[in-house]
Amino acid sequence: MSGHADPIPMIARRSGPLSGVAEVPGDKSISHRALILGAMAVGETKVTGLLEGQDVLDTAKAMRAFGADVVQHGAGAWSVHGVGVGGFAEPANVIDCGNSGTGVRLIMGAMATTPITATFTGDASLNKRPMGRVTDALALFGAKAYGRQGGRLPMTIVGAADPVPARYTVPMPSAQVKSAVLLAGLNAPGQTVVIEKEPTRDHSERMLRGFGAELTVEATDEGHVITLTGQPELRPQTVAVPRDPSSAAFPVCAALIVEGSDILVPGVSQNPTRNGLYTTLVEMGADIEFQNPREEGGEPVADLWVKASSLKGIEVPPERAASMIDEYPVLSVVAACAEGTTIMRGVKELRVKESDRIDAMARGLEACGVRIEEDEDTLIVHGMGPGGVLGGATCKSHLDHRIAMSFLVLGLASQKPVSVDDGSAIATSFPVFEGLMASLGAVVERSDR
Repeated sequence: MSGHADPIPMIARRSGPLSGVAEVPGDKSISHRALILGAMAVGETKVTGLLEGQDVLDTAKAMRAFGADVVQHGAGAWSVHGVGVGGFAEPANVIDCGNSGTGVRLIMGAMATTPITATFTGDASLNKRPMGRVTDALALFGAKAYGRQGGRLPMTIVGAADPVPARYTVPMPSAQVKSAVLLAGLNAPGQTVVIEKEPTRDHSERMLRGFGAELTVEATDEGHVITLTGQPELRPQTVAVPRDPSSAAFPVCAALIVEGSDILVPGVSQNPTRNGLYTTLVEMGADIEFQNPREEGGEPVADLWVKASSLKGIEVPPERAASMIDEYPVLSVVAACAEGTTIMRGVKELRVKESDRIDAMARGLEACGVRIEEDEDTLIVHGMGPGGVLGGATCKSHLDHRIAMSFLVLGLASQKPVSVDDGSAIATSFPVFEGLMASLGAVVERSDR
């Protein structure tokens, strides 16, 4: 499946108990960063467990276009011969980032303080997403951006010939914006400072330190103050990518709502800036055991033993949003199968992801017989209890992998099958989704066009 491919209609049907081991792919956020920082180091970085979804493959192509030697050696095993900080060459062609907002925003940051010009585009979904939140920040370094109305792709970035360090307060919780500014700061003299009012996923900070950058994080009254000293020589690393907690969410949530299920999901990242969903599920009554906690590649991981559970609706605190922003779609599916009402506040960032995820989930759940309330920053799901969701609808995925997978998970526990109009975008983050779910006993199929 590919975000660039013809539509792939899919259907999920009520399933018997799920069982077995769900080995989900490598973490998407860490995979992007490993390729980009490997390209900015001097020497050979080796990566294992790389997610080979389309989003990450597009980032690999982009790093080649900027002059790095990026080679696949086997399943998940890659090497990157970097060109050093400030060493990017000017690409000969337009950089196509496909469906990946993370990829395009981080790459823009990485090249913004090098005196080269690059033009970026993406698929229909990515070209609707706002880039001004990144380009406004990059302008502080001296970079210039020329794009479509509303700060949208296609967009040309002219890197700063004489970059200056920046001090920037991120106006909304966004690891992508924070990371783009930090990557830009690598080739600016002096110290670049990023201030986060709410902490977001910290993979960039962890990995920058691992590659040898001088970076400090301080909690102050302003928020988290991240200070990066520019123009380091990054040292190549061996990066072991842990399994993606956002991808793991789909088999985990499916097992929770399909009666009698009992599965193991090994080696899942437990980074505290990413585990909000799992905290929320436990509060709802989920039977999840976090076994064999350990550290891999600088990230905490654990094996998750998950059993079908009797779940209750809760109110999810808005300050948790940044640590689970990608998981609200599948949480809304779990909420639909729980007893009582689940209230999700502080989620307006969902409206500018691959799709307007609040609207997409609300309309699809309503079509499946679930009562929904929403406003700009809130989604409220009135649970139908175990087996209570009618289903029977065809839901629009809006070229959004997480929307498509969420509705397919819902179909496994609904009275009637649930279809999605297009599952092609699933390949951007979880290319083995169909096979993995089938191995657990789930009935997820491509349907006739």
